[in-house]
Amino acid sequence: MLVPALLVLFFCFRGRAGLSPHFLQQPEDLVVLLGDEARLPCALGTYSGLVQWTKDGLALGGERDLPGWSRYWISGNAASGQHDLHIRPVELEDQASYECQATQAGLRSRPAQLHVLVPPEAPHVLGGPSVSLVAGVPANLTCRSHGDARPTPELLWFRDGVQLDGTTFKQIILKEGTTGSVESILYLTPSSHDDGATLVCRARSQALPAGKDTAITLSLQYPPVVTLSAEPQTVQEGEKVTFLCQARAQPPVTGYRWAKGGSPVLGARGPMLEVVADASFLTAPVSCEVSNTVGSANRSTALDVQFGPILLAKPEPTSVDLGEDALFSCSWRGNPLPQVTWTRRGGTQVLGSGPTLRIPSVGLEDAGDYMCRAEPGLSGLGGGVAEARLTVNAPPVVTALHSAPAFLRGSARLQCLVFASPAPEAVVWSWDEGFLEKGSWDRFLVETFPAPEGQVGQAPGLISVLHISGTQESDFSRGFNCSAHNRLGEGSTLVSLSRRDLPLPTMQIVTGVASSAMSLLMVITGVALCCWCQGKASFSKQKNLVQISGSRHGSSSQGPEEEGTGSSEDRGPIMYTDHTDLALDEEGASETKDPTNSYYKVQGVSVSLSLGKAPGGGLFLPPPSPLGLLGTPPFYDCNSHLDMPPRCKLYRAQAGYLTTPHSQAFTSYIKPTSFGPPDLAPGTPSFPYAAFPTPSHLRLQTHV
Repeated sequence: MLVPALLVLFFCFRGRAGLSPHFLQQPEDLVVLLGDEARLPCALGTYSGLVQWTKDGLALGGERDLPGWSRYWISGNAASGQHDLHIRPVELEDQASYECQATQAGLRSRPAQLHVLVPPEAPHVLGGPSVSLVAGVPANLTCRSHGDARPTPELLWFRDGVQLDGTTFKQIILKEGTTGSVESILYLTPSSHDDGATLVCRARSQALPAGKDTAITLSLQYPPVVTLSAEPQTVQEGEKVTFLCQARAQPPVTGYRWAKGGSPVLGARGPMLEVVADASFLTAPVSCEVSNTVGSANRSTALDVQFGPILLAKPEPTSVDLGEDALFSCSWRGNPLPQVTWTRRGGTQVLGSGPTLRIPSVGLEDAGDYMCRAEPGLSGLGGGVAEARLTVNAPPVVTALHSAPAFLRGSARLQCLVFASPAPEAVVWSWDEGFLEKGSWDRFLVETFPAPEGQVGQAPGLISVLHISGTQESDFSRGFNCSAHNRLGEGSTLVSLSRRDLPLPTMQIVTGVASSAMSLLMVITGVALCCWCQGKASFSKQKNLVQISGSRHGSSSQGPEEEGTGSSEDRGPIMYTDHTDLALDEEGASETKDPTNSYYKVQGVSVSLSLGKAPGGGLFLPPPSPLGLLGTPPFYDCNSHLDMPPRCKLYRAQAGYLTTPHSQAFTSYIKPTSFGPPDLAPGTPSFPYAAFPTPSHLRLQTHV
């Protein structure tokens, strides 16, 4: 019973509550654009009393037309409880908090906030509508929005519909809570391509989503933009080429300058240059520099000049040891790149191509001159040959040269040819009795000469000559060894001396002359002894003397009286006659000539001999040298060769020398400068792989 009673009371109470005044609709927050109409709704149920609106707590009134508020009114059917507040046009002062109140019922709606939006004005770009900039110089553009726009607008930059980056935004505050203006700064580095470009600054906000735009045009000042061309671009050396320099600049161009390889072209002015092309234009480009008041710019271009090969680096002579690799290199320049081939002098076989030539494991036969060749270019110009010598270092090669037959007790000359690289440390002649490297010893003398180029080929060699004075029987039966050595080894050869006999008539003549000379000497000795025995005063304090005049100057031109009265200086050399057995060595000659070579003159019973005078005595009669007499130094150290006292002083001879020593004969010994160059037979072999220094020795020369 209790539950049904409670349910009846509940429904009764519910029915009574539903009849009380209440809000059917309350106002909401509203955003209105400045100048538009604002409507705030309010609806009440089961209420027929007074309804009013308040603005920020201030009552606007209970009438429907709201006297005192010309832009405000209340609309709707009051009987049905509709009481909407209208404001038109909305102004900034209308932005406030509004409430709908049923005063008799004590009802108040929730507050509704009215927001008034103020659209931004069109922005302003400083310096617009045409902004002048300098290309390449960083700059900034400022866009500013004035007015009390609500909310604060944003400023954006656009070019060709594309938003630009690189901006900053700044807001200027006039007073607290009040915005004076906003601005946006665009940073850019313009180029010449930006000349005439259009930029847009847009101000937009919630009040104006589409925004408002302001456009500006860029006016660029920039240094010249240069284009350089050549006609034709590919040329043969010696052809004419025209260069054209075109420039775009703001402000206009003020001058042109031309250069080649960085050096000014004198006399070149204006946008055109004509030249005759050569090989240098390939690596030294032509440049054109154009200027205006803002700055300058230049462009360069190189010509494709075709020219013949030009030698840049010659191959260097190379010296390698036997069995090693040899390497040559040479460098040619040309356009197109020249083809380089290698050959050997005297041959046509191509040994290689390219800038280098490698010869593996060289042998003696590889020595010689190698040619680096480049053919002329398309124009027929350039090209040529460069060569270098390959020297193969090897042990010496010694070859015996032809030696003329010699007479017994005459002079002889043996020769050998030496090739060696590196140069031989020594060339030595050896035989049974000893050896000799240079200088003279006993009857032997060694000289060294450079081999003539025409005889031995491309590389020089050495010719060593062994001179023998007064040949003996043993000289024709023995062998003379010529050897040479360097750091790589030793080489030698055996040289023999062939004998040549005097013809019979010559022998008879020589024998007759010798017999006559001996007879005359005996007669002279006898006369001298007779005079001594008679005790003449002129011979009292001295030994018997015989005047011997030099045959080189002919027989004495003095008369008998002159001979008797002349001084000892006028009479020439004097010979002591303590002996009578002078032996004279002779050398054969041709049948038609005097076998004594005019050194002995037999006229009736008179004999004229040419003898030299020197301290120590001694008589020498070496056979005449076929090379003739040469200059004679006044002194010579004889210690090591003639067993004479130290510092023997020698005198120049007038005719010749007697080779057979005698204890009481006057001697005249000289050391001539040279016997002269060797005689080479036509078949002397050549071996072009060695080069030597030219040694020099003083040489011994004797004559009868």
